[in-house]
Amino acid sequence: MESNGFMQYALILLLAAVIAVPLAKRSRLGAVLGYLGAGALIGPSLLNLVGNAEEIAHISELGVILMLFVIGLELSPQRLWVMRRQVFGFGSIQMLTSALAIGAVCMALGLGWKVALVIGLALALSSTAIGLQILTERKELQSPHGRLAFAILLFQDVAAIPILALVPLPAIAPASTGTTPDFLGFLRVVLTIAVVVIGGRLLMRPLFRVAARTQIPEVFTASTLLVVLGTAWFVQMGGISMSLGAFLAGVLLADSEYRHEIEARVDPFKGLLLGLFFISVGMSANIRLAAGEPLLIASILLGLLAIKCLILLAIGRLARIRVDSSLMLAGVLAQGGEFAFVIFSLAMQNNLLDRHLRDVLIVAITLSMALTPVLMALFSRLVPKATSTAPVYDPIDEEDIPRVIIVGFGRFGQIIARVLRANKIRFTAIESSIEQVEASRRFGNKIYYGDRTRSELLRAAHVDKVELLVVATDDPEANIRTVRLVRRMYPDLKVYARAQSPACLSADGSWCACRARNLPFQPGAGRAGADRPRAGRGARRATRCPLPPVR
Repeated sequence: MESNGFMQYALILLLAAVIAVPLAKRSRLGAVLGYLGAGALIGPSLLNLVGNAEEIAHISELGVILMLFVIGLELSPQRLWVMRRQVFGFGSIQMLTSALAIGAVCMALGLGWKVALVIGLALALSSTAIGLQILTERKELQSPHGRLAFAILLFQDVAAIPILALVPLPAIAPASTGTTPDFLGFLRVVLTIAVVVIGGRLLMRPLFRVAARTQIPEVFTASTLLVVLGTAWFVQMGGISMSLGAFLAGVLLADSEYRHEIEARVDPFKGLLLGLFFISVGMSANIRLAAGEPLLIASILLGLLAIKCLILLAIGRLARIRVDSSLMLAGVLAQGGEFAFVIFSLAMQNNLLDRHLRDVLIVAITLSMALTPVLMALFSRLVPKATSTAPVYDPIDEEDIPRVIIVGFGRFGQIIARVLRANKIRFTAIESSIEQVEASRRFGNKIYYGDRTRSELLRAAHVDKVELLVVATDDPEANIRTVRLVRRMYPDLKVYARAQSPACLSADGSWCACRARNLPFQPGAGRAGADRPRAGRGARRATRCPLPPVR
């Protein structure tokens, strides 16, 4: 791609996103549908403004990789063990029943069992990117249907690996049926996962420790991207999906002290590249084919949505969630998935599908993705209580979400932590000194490394869900910046900020700005030396502060 062409394509993609996404949000259809519509408009089927659609699709896959990495950061191994029943139980039920039902319909329409098997397995998968993005936008990821949808999607991502490995097997000629299974390939996959797990435990934390000690944000960001992309590339060499490799890397770092800072660094890249992924999906849709054979594509689309909705409704009831939550589960997972594009292309290369059938199926899947926000909006109107019902959390969530966040874990922060621990109040601490983080973690404290003055870090630490934020650092300027940032982002959150010195208390007991701005104190402040108040009665006298108090 030439430099002029690259700049032209970049401007077109950004302009399409800036125009289409606000229009879709204003229409209450969600950002995903806006991205898909923008991609279809500038794609080869309509305006044909971007010629290198396949190259853009390869770049946009990084968005899905980063999204699954962030999801892995939210899932510690303990939480995965708690979710095993949902992941392997309901996930496998959804995959098997959907594949069998869709395959049976294909065979009833006259297709061979090999083609029916491939189509059933491919269409049983849902879109992880679209499903989780919509749940995040609607703030329903922690709801009953959101948690069950995540568990099913996680199983589908794992199941996509053996499906891709099994697609070429039906194409083997009958004379070659005596060939033995690819045990070497299976062994390579197992060894790759083992290397990632063991190597990640040994190498990731030292790498981030070195990056944190440099105190250079760009180095920490580069280290984060190196871990994500390096792990994804390594597992791809071992025959595993890159997205699953990124997920494993996130899980390995879920319990580390760098989790919140890593998520804050990755989040801007994830959002931009994920939007590019949705645009590339819209560009891949052959709109002209849909206009030429509307009845065929509409039949496939409606059949796919109907079959998967019915199965997901039954799974929701089997999981003992409410009827409205089951309906929302069906809406968020009824579409086809991005892995189906790869499966159908691989099946065409092995002469299992012809090009026309593959193109028709891809158009139907793309339209099902585009209809997902519409289905969610429709189902939420049919059952308005589904979105207003208080989410039911698992016990693991009650342990993970603290009631108090302490910003700064020096002497003052540790005193507050001891008081909270004595009263059995859960808390999380954020500290910018990696040495202090490592020392505190040795004593079992739940503390994370990060820059407390960055909004992305506060959002990653779930500040909006806690009852109290305590700003306990020994830097007055940083305290003021943190409090102002929190007040702007979360105006209803209760905040306690540390006052640096008793000599800087105004008559009404509030902390004044003199010390933070290096201004002289008024006479009678009772100071001894440069900063410290002298002992005795002089230290108790109120200070006349020349500036208004910092609230």
